[in-house]
Parts: sequence; C-alpha cells; structure tokens
Amino acid sequence: MTKEILTEPGYVEELLEILRSGLSREELLDKLDDYHENDIAGALELMSQEERQALYPILGMDRVAEIFTFIEDPDVYLQDFSMEDQAKILSAMDSDDVVDVLEEMDESVKDKLVMMLDAETGRDVKLILSYDEDEIGSVMTTNYIVIHRFLTIRQAMHELIKQAGENDNISTIYVLDGKDTFYGAIDLKDLIIARERDDLEDIISTSYPYVYDHELISNCIERIKEYEEDSIPVLSKDGAIVGIVTAQDVIEVVDDEMGEDYAKLAGLTAEEDLNETTVESMKKRLPWLIILLFLGLAVSSVVGVFETVVAVLPIVICFQSLILDMAGNVGTQSLAVTIRVLMDENLTGGQKFGLVLKEMRVGFSNGLFLGTLAFFFIGLYVFFFKHNTIAHAFMISGCVGFSLMVAMIISSLVGTLIPMFFHRINVDPAVASGPLITTVNDLVAVVTYYGLAWVLLINVMKIV
Repeated sequence: MTKEILTEPGYVEELLEILRSGLSREELLDKLDDYHENDIAGALELMSQEERQALYPILGMDRVAEIFTFIEDPDVYLQDFSMEDQAKILSAMDSDDVVDVLEEMDESVKDKLVMMLDAETGRDVKLILSYDEDEIGSVMTTNYIVIHRFLTIRQAMHELIKQAGENDNISTIYVLDGKDTFYGAIDLKDLIIARERDDLEDIISTSYPYVYDHELISNCIERIKEYEEDSIPVLSKDGAIVGIVTAQDVIEVVDDEMGEDYAKLAGLTAEEDLNETTVESMKKRLPWLIILLFLGLAVSSVVGVFETVVAVLPIVICFQSLILDMAGNVGTQSLAVTIRVLMDENLTGGQKFGLVLKEMRVGFSNGLFLGTLAFFFIGLYVFFFKHNTIAHAFMISGCVGFSLMVAMIISSLVGTLIPMFFHRINVDPAVASGPLITTVNDLVAVVTYYGLAWVLLINVMKIV
C-alpha cells in the first residue's frame, strides 16, 4: 500500500480553467463561491485585461474589493476601472487596506480618490493618513466591534450581531465606559457561552493591553508581540479608541521593520525595490559610501605607517586579508546580537555590561580556537610552500594566530560598544553602526596585525 503524499493545491490553475470555460454567469458564480479570494486574486493576476473586464461585472464591486486586498499591486488593477468605480471599490475595503493602495498612487490621483470615497471610509482614511508613517496609528484599522460596559449579555450579543455586518474583526469586543473611553475587552468565546442572567462586567478584561496612536512603531512592536492577542486597541491621548492593530498588521509591520533594519545595516536610508531609478538608488547609497571613502583613506594611511614592516617581511602582507575579514565577521555578529538585545527598552546597565563581557568571552574563545588553527596551518604553508625554516615559518604563523585572536576580541568589543553608544545618544544603531563598524574593525585589525608583527617579529625575535 503506497502512502499518498500531499501536494500544494493548484487552485489558481483550477480557477483559470473555470474562468475560461465559458460557463454561464450563475454557474460561474456558484463555482467561484468555493474558492478563497486570495486564489481568485492569483488568477486575476494571470488574466488579460480583456478577461478581467469581462469578469468584474459578474463578481460585483464588493467581491472585487475583497479580492483586491489580496493582490500585491492593486493600484495597477484599479486602472481597469473609471475613477468613480475605483472610489466604490475602495469604499468597500477596510480603511487600512485603502491607505495601503493610496500610498502607491500619485498624489494628484490619491487626493481625488479620497474626496470621492463614501463619508465613513473617507473619514477613517483621512484619520489614518494623518499619522506619520513611523507611528502606530498609521498601520491600524478601524474595523472593530465596540460596546458599552452597562449593557446586559443579551444587549451585548444584539450589538455584536448588528456591528458584525460591517466589521469582521469580531474575535475581541472592545468595551467603553460612560465617557466613551476604553474600559476593557471581551473574548468572543466568553460572550457566546455567557448566560443571559450573568453580569457583563464579569467577562470584561479591564487590564487588556493597549497602545497610543502617536507611539512609534519601533517602540511598541515588541510589547504588542508579547501579548499574542488577535488585536490590540489603539487609543488617543484622552483614552478613546481610534482603531485597532490586528495580528496580521503586526506581522506586516515586523516584516517591514526587518527589511528596514537590513537596509540600514547595509548603510542605506531605506529599502530599494525593482522599480526605483538608478538616481534614486544612488541617493540612498552614496551618503555612507562617501563617509566610508574617507574612513578607508584613514585605514590606508595607517597601513602606510607600517610600510617598513612590509619592506622587511613582505610575506606578512599575504595574511592581511585573513585578519581583516575575520575581524569584520566577528564585529558584524556582535552588532547583530547587540541591536537585537537593544530592542528591549527595559535593559538595565548591568545587563548591558554583561552583554559586553559575554561578547568579549565569545570573541576570545573563537579567536583562541581560530588563532590556533591559523598557527598550525599557516606555519605548514610557509614551511612547505615558501621554503622557510620550520622555526621561521612558525614564528610568522604564531604572530598571525595571535593577531587574529586579539583582533577578534577587540572587534567583538567594538561591535557591541558602538551600537550601545549610538543607542545612548538616541541615534538608530542599525543605520549608523553597520558601515562604521566594518571600517573601524579594518582599522583595528591593521593596527593589531602590523603592530604585533613589528613588535614581535622584528624587534623581539629579530626576524629579517
């Protein structure tokens, strides 16, 4: 008996066959009801404009709006419609999805569409657009259920059913007090199983987490993740609910934050995409490259100071790149660990000092191991391939191994202290640390390596 292996469902391919099969309107709608909007969106992206134009009237504006929330670039497909129909589709979407679509459009088109939205959607969209892009209010949605604390269980259920027609985020019901300020939250399950004679107050969680609308995303994202709730309310400064942040919003924000941090570590001011022009990409990359050019000149100048070492022992230059590369790798590893740890705003001075000691211990341990390997293998290389005496070969490899260990220890320290320093002075450690640490570690490695070669090999061991 053979075991059946599950394969990835080919729903998009199935949908394309159905959509191109020439079925009647009723048969087609009946078939489409069996598929998720995400799969229909995937099929739409593979259809020609003529095929899409024929399908839109069958689906209807509300279904099109649901499908467009799953399309990666819905603004492109909105161009299949007139401005009036575009506004109708956007009005049927959640306000946060509308904002995402509008942000991809030209300002002139965006302003016109905002004016054409229905009153409720337009109000919500303008609210979200009023926040800076780094504030949590810019990623919230106004799709949520809210009730007052003084209702009975029956009244609360009635209100839930009434609002669920317009808002589908129903797993958590938010509760207001008599002044319309946030009071707490109710889990849908608790409301469903509550008896009619029970008191609503008994199932309200009054210590439910929340964030404020003008809080920076970077400052509250960890707090949101820790609670692992389906959604968390976003409050204004006077305690009123202005929106919620859903688990899906959190995933998208974390993904964006990771992308931005990765770009910052590369010395970019923002992420690049395939649609950017050469000039736009250059503007993001040039500032740090110019700074690093002059820092690189400083490193080269330091190398020039040790030209007498190279003149006496030219073989040492063969292993310069080894020392520089390993120091750079160690510094980058320490940087990544430190930036991750610094995301915890409650980190104490003692914990930071412990991190520094830990990174130095790791640098020393790794440096000792790799330095020992370098000592043996480089010694054998110099002896067999450079035809030096065994003593001469292992004195050189000993200097390389010891330099490697010292450079790795110092690089671990630099990779930890520099981001801590920038964090201390309220400068984003990700954007400033990456390129700077690379160059500083080069400088450290060069001084360490050639300095030890000059002291140990030339002055102490008198190798000429």
